[in-house]
Amino acid sequence: MFQPLRRDLLQAGALLPLMAALPAPASAANDAAPPKMQSWKLATRRTTGIHDVAPAPDGGVWFTAQASGHLGWFEPGTGRTDLIPLGNGSSPHGVVQGPDKAAWITDGGQNAIVRVGWPDRRVRVFPLPPGAFANLNTGAFDGDGDYWFTGQGGYVGKLAVKTGRMVVRKAPRGTGPYGICSTPGGDIWWCSLAGSFIARMDRRTGESTIVEPPTPDSGPRRIWSDSQGRLWVSEWNVGQLSMHDPRAQSWRSWKLPGDHPHAYAVYVDDRDMVWVSDWGANAVLSFDPRSEKFAAYPLPRESANVRQLLGRKGEVWVPESGTDHITVIRTA
Repeated sequence: MFQPLRRDLLQAGALLPLMAALPAPASAANDAAPPKMQSWKLATRRTTGIHDVAPAPDGGVWFTAQASGHLGWFEPGTGRTDLIPLGNGSSPHGVVQGPDKAAWITDGGQNAIVRVGWPDRRVRVFPLPPGAFANLNTGAFDGDGDYWFTGQGGYVGKLAVKTGRMVVRKAPRGTGPYGICSTPGGDIWWCSLAGSFIARMDRRTGESTIVEPPTPDSGPRRIWSDSQGRLWVSEWNVGQLSMHDPRAQSWRSWKLPGDHPHAYAVYVDDRDMVWVSDWGANAVLSFDPRSEKFAAYPLPRESANVRQLLGRKGEVWVPESGTDHITVIRTA
């Protein structure tokens, strides 16, 4: 169980040395050590509205500060947090590390893609074409090094990194484009929350081919590929984790445990373990595709509101947008 938090460690800017052994997944009962969780209150004088996270190339972790309009950088060893302003009216959503080691951000407030060079921290803004107010969501890089992105306003687009040329087109079925990911083969898939489908991008033409999930109105929110190119989908409306195998053209689905599950974020780690955030249980769950069993890791603060997950070898990073904390689950 988690130890009670001391009052003196709850002050803004204080590092929370909250470390606890988590319940071992049923499929990992024989492992030498179960995963461990550590959390920090972000050391800033303002509420950041932390939304998405991405490992940075220097061992730190980037995060989008949606409420304050910054790219954040967090250093796990010290708890240090830096905020890099992105521009007037900025409201960033997604962040990923590009092939150039820079942070690439979908900025809904500026209606632009923003690149922050690393470690020089130079900010460059790529505005979307006039008239395409996208409500930008998430981005991913394909096998050619180009950046694709979604906008809930009903748009999908591509930024050719070498030339800076941007192409934005209306998404099939209108509003709803949300999560996006790349596969080991370099292909791009995205999902529509409002449209309740997933889609494969044609990297040459920019056209989307819709793939219908077997559960109607499931509300796919995020999508992630495993090492085999299978697509894992968090289905918000029905509290379900689903997997689509493009080669077999098949689907499988698993209901999250609990009475009122709401699957939001999904991420597949370096061991092909699947992680999903459940707003209904205020927890992060792991799912072992081999045993088909879930393990629940409750978050110690109420209403953590985890909207995204990402990681690197041995680490799953968890942004708590509801509490302005950042958490890591160490699996190594």
